[in-house]
Amino acid sequence: MLQSPFFFPEEFWIPASDWSPNIVQGRTYDTSEPHDKSLWQQVEEHLRLVAVDSMPELMIAENSQRVGLPQIVFPRLGQGSFRVLVADAYKRRCVFTDSPVLHVLDAAHIRPFMQEGPHDIRNGILLRQDVHTLFDRGYITVTPEHRIEVSHLIKEEFENGHEYYSAHGRQIRLPQDSEQWPAKNFLGWHNEHVYLG
Repeated sequence: MLQSPFFFPEEFWIPASDWSPNIVQGRTYDTSEPHDKSLWQQVEEHLRLVAVDSMPELMIAENSQRVGLPQIVFPRLGQGSFRVLVADAYKRRCVFTDSPVLHVLDAAHIRPFMQEGPHDIRNGILLRQDVHTLFDRGYITVTPEHRIEVSHLIKEEFENGHEYYSAHGRQIRLPQDSEQWPAKNFLGWHNEHVYLG
């Protein structure tokens, strides 16, 4: 899937002499090659210009004490596709609360992407944002048998947690296709390395 496409205004288009109008399968560039590196440098320069030009001067002046300078953000590649695939697999419902409100649902990595976790549907579950936070911080986990476990630390640290404890021991909502179920090796990793017990 195409990730986060954007288009420069026409005055910022960069001519690419090696781009054929008949390309069907795409074209790759390698910044270790001088020509390709030059193209990328032009893209970066245009990104800086567009980011600055798109913000009215008055806004920059008035908000100079409240906002920082525009900056380029490098998103995690594949994150958009991962969210779509996980949301579809779980029928847009939280595996923990059954909430269908898509705006507050996150495609959570079981083994985090920054810790060698792949953008693989079997390494993802759909969680409401509060549950996602607790999952990432180890207060909640899912066992390799797909059952919810809630740490006693929620009650000890926050003197509450009834909503979460009521789900303890319950099986999560699983995709219809068993090939999309959370993989036991990823769940085992989360149980061992993240869950606080």
